[in-house]
Amino acid sequence: MRRSDLGEFEEVVLLAVAALSPKAYSVMIAEELERETGNSVSTGAVHAALQRLEQKGYLTSQLGEATAERGGRRKRLFTVTALGGRVLSDVRAVRNRLWDRIIPNIRLEWS
Repeated sequence: MRRSDLGEFEEVVLLAVAALSPKAYSVMIAEELERETGNSVSTGAVHAALQRLEQKGYLTSQLGEATAERGGRRKRLFTVTALGGRVLSDVRAVRNRLWDRIIPNIRLEWS
């Protein structure tokens, strides 16, 4: 697995799915990312990322129950696969190793 298979936006979408599971669907994911980042996140961008992540095998999806709030339509719910979980763990490990190499005094200068 190459790290380049996962873009930055895909990474945060994958993390949001993991955090929101088992009720992760596109609108909820976009809202969560907006809360966490303070930036506007389009549902269309989230849909596209979810499709790419599912094609890569990092997510699976299934249709949930129909709801009155959606006019009887069903939500597509996403779940992180074992492969997606391993990719997230690998990404976190790389980031942690790099953060650990930064001298604490330099980190303080950034504050």
